[in-house]
Amino acid sequence: MKPFPLPKQKNLRADCAWVIFQILEHGKSSRECLERVQRRHNARDNAWIQEMSLGVMRKLPLLQHWLRSLLDRPLKGNKKIIEHLILLGLYQLQFSRVSHHAAVGETVAAASYLNSAALKGLVNAVLRNFQRESLAEKPIDNEIIKSGLPKWLFKAIENAYELDADAVREATNSIAPIWLRVNQTQISFDAYCSLLDNANIEYERSIAHKEAVILKKREDITALPGFEKGFFAVQDGAAQLAAHYLEVKEGERVLDCCAAPGGKTGHIAELTPALGYLLALDADASRLERVKENMTRLKHNVDIKQGDAATPADWWDGKLFDKILLDAPCSATGVIRRHPDIRWLRKSTDIDNLARLQRQILDALWGLLKPGGTLLYATCSILPKENRLQIKSFLQDTADAKLVALTKTETNDKPGRQILPGEEQMDGFYYARLIKSH
Repeated sequence: MKPFPLPKQKNLRADCAWVIFQILEHGKSSRECLERVQRRHNARDNAWIQEMSLGVMRKLPLLQHWLRSLLDRPLKGNKKIIEHLILLGLYQLQFSRVSHHAAVGETVAAASYLNSAALKGLVNAVLRNFQRESLAEKPIDNEIIKSGLPKWLFKAIENAYELDADAVREATNSIAPIWLRVNQTQISFDAYCSLLDNANIEYERSIAHKEAVILKKREDITALPGFEKGFFAVQDGAAQLAAHYLEVKEGERVLDCCAAPGGKTGHIAELTPALGYLLALDADASRLERVKENMTRLKHNVDIKQGDAATPADWWDGKLFDKILLDAPCSATGVIRRHPDIRWLRKSTDIDNLARLQRQILDALWGLLKPGGTLLYATCSILPKENRLQIKSFLQDTADAKLVALTKTETNDKPGRQILPGEEQMDGFYYARLIKSH
């Protein structure tokens, strides 16, 4: 399908429909699309665009079910974007606080900004018929549609979690809280909490994460106390476990692989300021810019290199590492509640490809680890093929690799810790800690 350009004149709903269209028809990430659109709007409108577009991602199968019953035939060509505008209208009517009058009237008007003034009557008729026919009240017996997930992921969760599958799917559709990690090289934890108290920002402390606070409502991150001074980083509680599990000691050489945007890199530096050397590696040059920005803001001095983790000969200096963190490329199925577009950007065929890449990187990095050194394998996935089965296979094939359990229930047959979405308010994550025998 030909790209549809961003509307020349800004309009709240037209721009939001453009974001939805780019994600679903062109496979763009919500972050990339929102960045383009949000340059044109104020903070309040930007928050609305983000809430609505990501809301459509969460409810897409149901919205499409309604749309199919309301449209005589699909729209094609450069009119296809109007289907996405209608999806936005349906979402407003059923799931938002927008008044029904505004949801219909303003959505109809937005068609003109999408070069489709001639279809305003169609948009109006579809939204009015949705209300008139009370479609939202009619029962749906299709569990996949009600789940808000693509069929392949619905079944993958069913196969992996069986009796717990419904709870995993429900948590996957929830909205994730914002976690902050206090940078205690710049300010004490209690002092930062006092800043939040003085700014009347509601939060709670995490019992299991001594550097973390969880905000009770969404906030403008850059407006929080101490942002410019590097007093904190935004990092989910599950991701905050990585630096603790790695157990870096003074003077050690550490590799943080696939490091962008640098959250775990910063945490390692904060927990062990006297470490010997810390290298943040990532293959994506544009994402490394974010690592540099974050390390500058947090005031951490680390080495940052662009390089493919699967081909160390291109970037490695030949000196072995004491500790390696491999935050492996993965399906990101554990963070769908935070990035709901992922469910539509990922395909079932991606999982096998990712598993092969993960194993390739594991094999390549193992040779960079000192005898007695530790490699921490991490993903933000909830799928066994990328996690437990991946590490089980690696242990079977790698004579000098030994599992060091993170939990009391781990075995070589069922290695690692699988965190599920919503567990202790955390994202879905997987960790396995391996040591290289002498």
